[in-house]
Amino acid sequence: MKLFFKLQLINLAFILMVLSQSSHAQIFEIRNGSKKYDAKINVECDQDQCGGKAKITLYPKGTKHELQSFDSDELTIYLDKNFKPSVNVIQLYNEQSPLIFDDFNFDGTEDLAIRNGNYGSYGGPVYDVYVFNKTKKKFVLSDELSSLTQENLGMFQIDAAKKRIITFNKSGCCYHITSEYMVVPNKELLLVREFIEAVVTSGEKVEVTDRNLVNGKWKEKTKYYPIDQYYKE
Repeated sequence: MKLFFKLQLINLAFILMVLSQSSHAQIFEIRNGSKKYDAKINVECDQDQCGGKAKITLYPKGTKHELQSFDSDELTIYLDKNFKPSVNVIQLYNEQSPLIFDDFNFDGTEDLAIRNGNYGSYGGPVYDVYVFNKTKKKFVLSDELSSLTQENLGMFQIDAAKKRIITFNKSGCCYHITSEYMVVPNKELLLVREFIEAVVTSGEKVEVTDRNLVNGKWKEKTKYYPIDQYYKE
């Protein structure tokens, strides 16, 4: 009889351990990412990581009135020591937040990018990019801006002063390209600059090419630098 109860206790302990390690639904409230909106993320979590299918809901700041909701099939969230996800973090080769709030098309309204998988260059994160449509009074998916994240190293960056969208990409260890785009209203994105760094001559020099679109024509300058001087800290 004692052996029976001992086995039962062992089985119970095993079940509790499995349950404690299983995934569970978690709701995160994001209140520090936007000047206009609060957000909630409903996603499955397993210990200190969350991911997979998720629902993101936006609310006018300080209210509980649901404004609009979005789905992500492959949201990725890494939690900090306080079990909180970051927001608006865009680090090349490092952390990129599940939600990015910014004015991506420079029309004066806040837009939203939602992480959805890791299918970009070198397995980088990709985003569904939604821009706020003033006429429809809702966020609409921008295929063009979303494609920039699929073709480059994760989420693009914004230069608000110059009104430029900046992407980063590479080929292997020794070829890096930074591209800048202008948003032309009611037209496609316009590539206006490419800054290319390439290691050449058996790894001794770096070829730096700066290409700029000026009055509809490309102008290009190329310089060479000793590699130990160009990349010195």
